Amino acid sequence: MSPFMWHDWAGYAGVLLVLLAFLLLQAHKLRGTGLAYQLMNGVGASGVLLSLIFGSFNTSAFLMELAWLIISVYGILRGAKVRREAKAAGHSTQLW
Repeated sequence: MSPFMWHDWAGYAGVLLVLLAFLLLQAHKLRGTGLAYQLMNGVGASGVLLSLIFGSFNTSAFLMELAWLIISVYGILRGAKVRREAKAAGHSTQLW
């Protein structure tokens, strides 16, 4: 058995972040539209992508994690836009 490389740790940390984000969402500790949830998913997907690129490549897993990352970035950008519009209208928005 070969020793763990940095990309293995990135993959494990990524999986942990994605699963933790989902658990916290289900426990109503995070909002699905919140920045923390989107960041946890985006950073987690990036860790798994690094593991796939520099470790054992798997096309289907790569495509799924790439989509996960793209959707997370979309959520971050959309959330920023909503918060900016709400601030301009004088409404309060919750960041997390």
